[in-house]
Amino acid sequence: MDFEVIAVGAGFSGLCVGIKLREAGVEDFAILDAADGVGGVWRHNTYPGVAVDIPSATYSYSFEQNPGWSRAFAPGAELLAYAEHVADEYGLRPKLRLNTFVRRAVFREESDLWEVHTDTEVLTCRFLVGAVGPLDQPKNPEIPGIETFGGKIMHTARWDHSHDLSGERVAVIGTGASGLQVIPQIAPKTARLEVYQRTPIWVFPKLDFPVPRPVRLFFRAFPPLMWGVRAVTTALTEMVFVLGVIHHKRLPFLSRAIERICRWHLRRQVKDPETRRKLTPSYGFGCKRPSFSNTYLSAFNRDDVELVTTPIERITETGIITSDGTLREIDSLVLATGFKILEPGAMPAFPVHGLGGIELGAFWDTHRYQNYEGVAMPQTPNFWLMNGPYSVTGASWFTMIESGTRHIVRCVAEARRRGATRVAVRQEPHDAYTATMRERISGTIFARPTCATSNSYYFDRHGDVPFIRSQSGARLWWASKHFDLDDYAFTTG
Repeated sequence: MDFEVIAVGAGFSGLCVGIKLREAGVEDFAILDAADGVGGVWRHNTYPGVAVDIPSATYSYSFEQNPGWSRAFAPGAELLAYAEHVADEYGLRPKLRLNTFVRRAVFREESDLWEVHTDTEVLTCRFLVGAVGPLDQPKNPEIPGIETFGGKIMHTARWDHSHDLSGERVAVIGTGASGLQVIPQIAPKTARLEVYQRTPIWVFPKLDFPVPRPVRLFFRAFPPLMWGVRAVTTALTEMVFVLGVIHHKRLPFLSRAIERICRWHLRRQVKDPETRRKLTPSYGFGCKRPSFSNTYLSAFNRDDVELVTTPIERITETGIITSDGTLREIDSLVLATGFKILEPGAMPAFPVHGLGGIELGAFWDTHRYQNYEGVAMPQTPNFWLMNGPYSVTGASWFTMIESGTRHIVRCVAEARRRGATRVAVRQEPHDAYTATMRERISGTIFARPTCATSNSYYFDRHGDVPFIRSQSGARLWWASKHFDLDDYAFTTG
């Protein structure tokens, strides 16, 4: 056995797993990543304007808060620097195996070990953690003719900084979170910018501002102040993004109030009534991921920016043809089309072959997404998946990262205490958790008929909403500390 534990992914999930394993006395672990450094999504996403879309104080580890954020909503480069700091502060560099691409993982039932197949070798471990985040694999649109385009094509998650868009005719496809950030950044540089929108996004005013250096020094000198700021931003974010969505049936006024604020913001930002109409969502707030911005909507006031809502028919060598027959010629094409999430090959991010050779992604695709507490499956002993089905809730990814890590480390520590070589969640609690999550959807915003028009990645091809855990962040935190360890079978091979 090469390692007791392997975590695949050196973003914030994998780093947290390493930190908490070490705190639990587990030193025999490795963190694998295909990239040449830590940071995950913040290493790959460097497009103009990239930043957190929730307050920085909330988007960080509770145990390693950063008093040095330069803004209320920190730019992406600071998130990458924060990841580098964490890797150094907690001595994780020797545990990293970078430039290591995982092809597949296979559970060997006779030895209760995982074989992790990389590009160059096969590693074995007792316990395996899939810590690749859901925003990992860029999704390109399936538009006829896109391969024939003769100009420059860039996905926001793989930005080419050597290519200058200045003075070019540029098209952006997509108006989700990344499009919302990149469009106002490149609009002043381009000769003409066309934005192709399939579904508008709810946009909330962004209370963003620089944090003066004296304030940052004060935070560093008095850490309890950071806890206070974090508590406030977390509570507000949870109210906006969680309570009004998860508890919509009981608290419908919350989402309606937020929609009114967003419409007011839209009226203030956009002059033309027809453009405002096109930018107004027809679905309820929360059906699709919303975001914050003070600059996205107003970008459409520019004479050199056009919002195109007519469906794209095909792409040619020189431009884009819409269904009304109009050809708009362009020099560069920017794809702000998000990521592969609820589809085979994306969750999990690599093939995982468990008991009887069952491949987890294929099993889910056939039998619907399901699991226990967002991390464990009976078919894959000794394996946990961070940010898996029915896990996403709370004010930020860090709520889920810390809770998922706590769950995993409790299991590993208990296996060590019992001398167990195999840890597998029992079928009954697994099924009960999955059933509860599916039943609770009826009380959320996702049960509203208008969500059908949202084109949201929260929904899968079965019509389920497995991306979301229909509970609050506080409930997730509590469950990770108090789930019954006897929901697992601990055995020795």
